[in-house]
Amino acid sequence: MIIKNIESKVRLATFLSAGSLLAAVVIVALNAYYAYQLVASAQKSIYILDNNIPVLARQTDVQMNRPAEYRAHISLFHALFFSLTPDDNYMEYQMKQAMYLVDESGMKQYNDLKENGFFNSILSSSSVLTLQTDSIGLDMTKHYFRYYGKLKIDRRSSTVWRSLVTEGYLKDIPRSDNNAHGVLITAWKTLENKDLRDVEKTTL
Repeated sequence: MIIKNIESKVRLATFLSAGSLLAAVVIVALNAYYAYQLVASAQKSIYILDNNIPVLARQTDVQMNRPAEYRAHISLFHALFFSLTPDDNYMEYQMKQAMYLVDESGMKQYNDLKENGFFNSILSSSSVLTLQTDSIGLDMTKHYFRYYGKLKIDRRSSTVWRSLVTEGYLKDIPRSDNNAHGVLITAWKTLENKDLRDVEKTTL
């Protein structure tokens, strides 16, 4: 009888010990999870000093704004690449800034245009190119985009409007001063670049 009582007490003590250990593990896990949530929430909050008074500002989730950043990046790149004036230094600066936003496919198109005399024709005709974005289609699952725009070429003798359609893919990279959106356009190519209308200018 005494032995059975001792065995019962040992089992009870073992059960209580195991239960206490399990409860402690659960409590620690819950505390760790709660602490993680607090830290994650705190990282989305920043304080701005206004006359030495801290004012809470909320940061939005980066992924929530990513489609808007992608569109801004795509629009900026195309504006840098196609909005040009008859100035060697200006065109060189525009291309340099554009190349920070695209992979080698952008340099390939730049070299092809250069070999075909595109930039020389801008200088010789004193053309001013202005690109207007119509729309940008995004496929977030494939990181694919298609750009639609109109290119206005203002020459001495005429004004030409062209439809411009390009496509490519988007790759997330670390942000930098030269690439504030942290996006790299890859496999970029022009699908359409055709004249819509050509209006001759009247000379007085």
